[in-house]
Amino acid sequence: MQAVITKILQRVAVVCAIILPIFYFIIFHYCSGELRQEVSTIQKRTTSVLSRLLIALPNSPLQYPIQGFTVRPLTTSPIPGLALHAGQRSSYKVSLNVSKGVLTTENLAEGVKVQGGGGTRLIMESSSLVILNDALAKVIYTSTVYHIHTGDLACFQFENHEAVFPITIKQPQLPVLHDMGTDISSHVTIATKTFLRYPQLKVLLSSIRRFYSNIEVIIADDSFEPEHITGEHIRQYLMPPAQGWFAGRNLAVSQVTTKYFLWVDDDFLFTGNTKVEKLVEVMEAVPELDVLGGTVQGNQFYFSLLYEEGEEMEGGCLYRKSQGKFQSLRGYPRCFLASGVVNFFLARTDAVQRVGFDPKLQRVAHSEFFMDGLGSLLVATCDHVSIDHQPKTGNNKDNAHYSRFRNPGNSDVEFKLQLHFFKNHLKCVRYG
Repeated sequence: MQAVITKILQRVAVVCAIILPIFYFIIFHYCSGELRQEVSTIQKRTTSVLSRLLIALPNSPLQYPIQGFTVRPLTTSPIPGLALHAGQRSSYKVSLNVSKGVLTTENLAEGVKVQGGGGTRLIMESSSLVILNDALAKVIYTSTVYHIHTGDLACFQFENHEAVFPITIKQPQLPVLHDMGTDISSHVTIATKTFLRYPQLKVLLSSIRRFYSNIEVIIADDSFEPEHITGEHIRQYLMPPAQGWFAGRNLAVSQVTTKYFLWVDDDFLFTGNTKVEKLVEVMEAVPELDVLGGTVQGNQFYFSLLYEEGEEMEGGCLYRKSQGKFQSLRGYPRCFLASGVVNFFLARTDAVQRVGFDPKLQRVAHSEFFMDGLGSLLVATCDHVSIDHQPKTGNNKDNAHYSRFRNPGNSDVEFKLQLHFFKNHLKCVRYG
């Protein structure tokens, strides 16, 4: 009996050995197109022209990499592009100096003298320019400093000629890929914050379900007497009472697992013009974008920010201009770049999570998020996707209670300005 069982198990193992590779091959090729697209998107977002390797042409006798030479911390890499272009000499002598690494050479031909190998200074000399250039092509830089993103400056000298070029020392980041699936619900999560406005919230949820039956909705709720919100694909997170606007945004966005989230207020209303797919289309076509706004009842609110750095101790100035914008997006003439947008926007989840919402701002706050994200978030707005605003009513029993929190007092305004000036090291903030 045992011999029979053993023979059966051996046959099963043979079948699995044949079938499993075929199965994995099919799965890989099925997913490879989507995977390549996601990897390509990550590469477009994390690389720029400044990371491209450029070699200085011999306008002077020295040739060297002027940008794009990157090494990992505590690793070894040949320095690309080093060469000398000089007229006839009886002897050619060059030197290299660094400060956060060491310089070495290997497998050099005869006819070149090397001093200082293994240290921060390397001197090479030869009577043959060909042999010297062959040796320069074999110069190796080894980083001796661990840092996730720093740099070194290399000084390259020949006679009275001197060139300095940068060496970037950077720990590479792991890509974070998202399974985009085939349905909008695998692309986008809808996020909102509610406080004492359950009638409006229920109207919003009902309008969402008319157009998107399966999309996940995340609700951050800091009401005093929370009401349990039921329904499929709804996640309600309860907070301590009256924690505020930005604390709720942080909570909601922290729970998003999709590539994008759509931020909406709890008193908005989805209509036939609330085409989330159109916003996703733009974001996918322009991978550098982080935030993309639409319109609310035809109001395409947006603004530009200009920051002028000041002296080290006195701080800079921040200028916020309503309806200020920059150039149109290529291929999307109804969309253009700005610094901040209306409170209805699609955003890349990881980008917004890195900036976050300052929970010290509990009452009216919106522009402050874009101020904190200036230089980190690429923002645009489009007018071909819109959402409605629910009509205001006086029937909500919590209206009076809500208004006391919704409308900031002088102390809230003063605190916001104090926070701006201290946290952002400003000497002036101007609105226009």
